[in-house]
Amino acid sequence: MPIGVITVYIALAIWAGLLIAGFKRRSFQPFLIFGIGLMLFLNAGYFIFGVPSSIANFIGIYDVLINIGVTADSNHAAVSACEQNECTVWGDRYSYHPAWGAAFYDRFANGPEFRSTLLYGHILFNSLAFVLLHIQMLRPGYGARRNSHAFVGRMTFLFLTLSLICSVWLSSQHGSVAEYGGEMAKYGFYSMAAFVYGCAVCGVWSIRTGDRESHRIWMFRFAGSMWGSFWLLRVMLFVLDPLLRDVESAAILICIWGSAPLGILLGECVRRALDRPRVQREAVLQK
Repeated sequence: MPIGVITVYIALAIWAGLLIAGFKRRSFQPFLIFGIGLMLFLNAGYFIFGVPSSIANFIGIYDVLINIGVTADSNHAAVSACEQNECTVWGDRYSYHPAWGAAFYDRFANGPEFRSTLLYGHILFNSLAFVLLHIQMLRPGYGARRNSHAFVGRMTFLFLTLSLICSVWLSSQHGSVAEYGGEMAKYGFYSMAAFVYGCAVCGVWSIRTGDRESHRIWMFRFAGSMWGSFWLLRVMLFVLDPLLRDVESAAILICIWGSAPLGILLGECVRRALDRPRVQREAVLQK
């Protein structure tokens, strides 16, 4: 049994339990902290075990559901095999994989070294930006924390910029990858980068002009875009892959194009929910 995949499944079950508990208690801090920790755990694997092994572990997470009902006689447009079944950690147990997953593995296991370097850069800088973003939001820049808050914000923006340079560079190579969705995938990843960076730029611009409330609003949207482009994309893909395996690249394209804007929407919903008691108090005082 692949210990890495089983560990992820256990972690996801715990995380789902924290989400349910969060709705009951109206407090999602444990859910958020666990999600950040799980993201770091997954990303650290690329630096510890290398890109091909980590990709094989990642694909193994999706192999279980997409193989339900699949046989040697099956013909699913979004399912494929890979050479010597190297693209998964399941060994001979699962011989078929998401087509995007098999292509993902092949591009890095058999591709130029610089491609892996770009992926390392994206993972490292995106992880740093993700963590610093939450430190910044949990420690608002009032009073004595103003300078440190601004410094963390500058570092977050720097790491985000470096991360997106790497990811856009990688995305520019996706036009020829039919399993991803070809040109639609390339421009979908461009749009994801634009949503994330656009929210961050708007947040920086608003604080530079002295509009603290607008800055706060855009930072929630920025956080939502980051959660969307990382976690929401992966969760959506986990659900859609087996449902749309007869339509080539449909699941991956929906996730690429939809995850960041959906994340922004969720971030905005969270902000409004947090602000609702204050807004209601202000409305009462104005009567």
